[in-house]
Amino acid sequence: MHGICHIEIPAKDFARIGKFYADVFGWGTENIPEMDYMMFKPPDGVSGGFDKNLTIADVGGITLYIEVEEVDTILKKVEENGGKTLKPKTEIPGVGHIAYFADIEGNRIGLWSK
Repeated sequence: MHGICHIEIPAKDFARIGKFYADVFGWGTENIPEMDYMMFKPPDGVSGGFDKNLTIADVGGITLYIEVEEVDTILKKVEENGGKTLKPKTEIPGVGHIAYFADIEGNRIGLWSK
């Protein structure tokens, strides 16, 4: 109770953004035409949706982090699938590593690894 239960990511093209997250992270998607919405479901963690009614932020704000096994491997997949590395793998001493990327719609997303 009181934990994060749903995440929405701005998107303009459901087929394109769904393929990006499936190819990079292995997420499943389900288009819901009557709501003009696409649900996503990661293999683990919180599910959510891609929403055409949200605006992509020009500057920071709340950052969503996706936990991965190896940051550099995922950044390579991001680049191969049309995304862009915003901040390369950076060590947080004694804790892990982070990085930031822009997806194909321009959303700023964080990566985290232990």
